[in-house]
Amino acid sequence: MPTRGPFQRPRLWLAFANQHERTVMYALLVILIAQILGEFVARAVGLPLPGPVLGMIFVLGLLVAVPQLRETIRAVAQTLLSHLSLLFVPAGAGVVGHLATLGDSTLAILLAIVVSAVLAIAAGALTFAGVARLTGSSDD
Repeated sequence: MPTRGPFQRPRLWLAFANQHERTVMYALLVILIAQILGEFVARAVGLPLPGPVLGMIFVLGLLVAVPQLRETIRAVAQTLLSHLSLLFVPAGAGVVGHLATLGDSTLAILLAIVVSAVLAIAAGALTFAGVARLTGSSDD
């Protein structure tokens, strides 16, 4: 590999990336710009909606307006979703680190989390069973 002289410009990594790598970088860029734009609009207008949620609405609008982006973003989105559980580890560690701050409310908060999780699972199961009954699906 030839060495660079002191006055030569460094080559950008993206210039040497293959087509798949460029597509992944482009898809990540679209997703991150949408999130930043959503955050900016939510704060500028004072919407009671989180910026990332507004950003995903922007991505949805973009995917409807430009159907060619669907396949580009799909692979990156599926990869991010398949590793989504990793994003909860720092949040869980933060909560455990601040249990003393919660004080007397810790038990009530934990109980509320457990009860709401059980209710959400039950609601999902009942909804699934109801839809299966309406569509005539059965366990075979």
